[in-house]
Amino acid sequence: MTDAAPTPRQVRPHAKVGLLPVYAAGKPPVAVPGLTPYKLSSNENPFAPVPQVVERVHEVVTGAEGQASPLCRYPDPLSTALRERLAAHLDVPAEDIVTGAGSLGALSQVITAYAGDGGPDGEPDEVMFAWRSFEAYPIVVRSAGAKDVQVPLTEDHRHDLPAMLEAITDRTRVVLLCTPNNPTGPVLTTAEVEDFLSKVPPHVLVVIDEAYVEFVRSEDAVRGLDMYRAFPNVLVLRTFSKAHGLANLRVGYSVSQPHVTQALRAVAVPFAVSTIAEQAAVASLDHLDEVLARVQTVVDERERVQAALAEVGWDVPASDANFVWLPLGERAMEFAEAAGAQALAVRAFPGEGVRVSIGEREANDRFLEVARAFRR
Repeated sequence: MTDAAPTPRQVRPHAKVGLLPVYAAGKPPVAVPGLTPYKLSSNENPFAPVPQVVERVHEVVTGAEGQASPLCRYPDPLSTALRERLAAHLDVPAEDIVTGAGSLGALSQVITAYAGDGGPDGEPDEVMFAWRSFEAYPIVVRSAGAKDVQVPLTEDHRHDLPAMLEAITDRTRVVLLCTPNNPTGPVLTTAEVEDFLSKVPPHVLVVIDEAYVEFVRSEDAVRGLDMYRAFPNVLVLRTFSKAHGLANLRVGYSVSQPHVTQALRAVAVPFAVSTIAEQAAVASLDHLDEVLARVQTVVDERERVQAALAEVGWDVPASDANFVWLPLGERAMEFAEAAGAQALAVRAFPGEGVRVSIGEREANDRFLEVARAFRR
C-alpha cells in the first residue's frame, strides 16, 4: 500500500490580507411597487455633471475633428493640464499637486510612501485617525503593512484632537484628519487644528482629507490649504467625485510641499487618471459657477433636512457635508430596514448609526417620513 501523494502547496496571500476589513460600498435600493427607488447610501451627488463636462467627454472619446480617438493612447501620467488648471484655481504651484484615482487613490500614494511594516525590528509604522471615520482608512493602512491607531470620536461625534495628540508615539508616521468627518458630518475648526499642528512632531505627516469641502458653510471651519501653506508637514486631499459629480471617473488629488510630492510621484500608479477623467475635471473647473450652484442646492436641502429632523426630536450632529448622521446605536439596522421598505437605500453602521446622503427632494422628503415614523 502506497502513501497518498502530498497535497501540493497553494499560493497564499500575505498575512496582512487576512487583517483587512471589507469595504462596504453603498448598496442600491430594493424595488418597492409604486415607489421610485433612491440610493442615499454612497454620498453621491444627485446631479449629473454640468452639460459642458458631458460635451468635453464626448469630444475626448470621439476625437477632435480630423483626429482619431485618443482611447488607444496612454494618458499623460502627470495630468499636466489638470494640475495647471488646479494651480490657477487654488493659487498653488502646479508642482505641489499630485493626481490620483479619486482622493482614495491619492491617499494610497501617501500611505505607501510614508508608512509600512517598519524597520529591521519588524515593528510596523503607525497611522492614526479618528474612529468612526472613512471606512477605507484601515484598509489602505493595513494594505501597506502599517498599523492603524483608531482614536474614538467625542460624544458629539467629532475628532478628539487632544486624545490624538496623546496617542502619538515614536512610530507614528501619518495622522489622518477627515473634515467634514465621514460619516458623522462635523468639521474641524481653524483654531483647534492650528493648535494641534503646533504640537505634532514635524516629522509626522498630517493629512487633511477635504473630500466634502465644497459643501462646508461653517465660518470657523479649517481651510486645509491655509494649513498646507503654514505647516510643511501638512497634505490636503480633495476629489472631483462629490461636488463635481464625477464619482465614476475617479479623479482626485493631493496638495503638499515639494519634499512630499516627490515621494508621492515615486510610488504613484502610472496613468491612474485617464484622459477622459482629466479633461472632465478641467471642464468642470472651467464652469465652476454652475457646479457650485448645484452644490448650493444640496446644501439648502441638507439644512432643510436637518431642521426637519430637529423639529420632530432627532438629535443629530451638525453636518457640513452632503449627508446627515443618525446616532442610532443598536437600532441602526432597524432604521435601515424601515428605509428599505420605502425603496430608500441608506448606509447603516451596525451598533453605531446610519448615514443618509442628501439626494433629490422627493428622496429627502421620503427619508423624513421614515424618520418621523421611526421616532413615533
